[in-house]
Amino acid sequence: MTRSIGAVLRLARELRTLSAVEAARAAGISAAYLSRLENDAVKRPSPPVLHRLSEALSVPYAELMRLCGYAVPGSSDATPAASVDNALFADLTDDERTELLEYLAWYRARRRSGRAEGPSARIG
Repeated sequence: MTRSIGAVLRLARELRTLSAVEAARAAGISAAYLSRLENDAVKRPSPPVLHRLSEALSVPYAELMRLCGYAVPGSSDATPAASVDNALFADLTDDERTELLEYLAWYRARRRSGRAEGPSARIG
């Protein structure tokens, strides 16, 4: 499933532990505009805005362009999900990667069994 530009921007900002104000300031846009972007009220921000967001949030510019429907010369029409995910998780520590993999294993097992309880629900 392809994420929206808003979902990618919000995820990138949260993974970088930036507030909306900090991220907006780093990208040279208003926090209100960033909020509109993250909530998909703006579907196709300008390339200069995408470029500044890519630098502020460490997300590949070409992938943000592609998510917004812009043609990206010299790139394939493949889904940008892999490149975006690689950029978002590039700075994970080994411990964070291990924790994520453990959580993913738990989540998939829960989905297969149809249970809706969280890991802490079994304690007690």
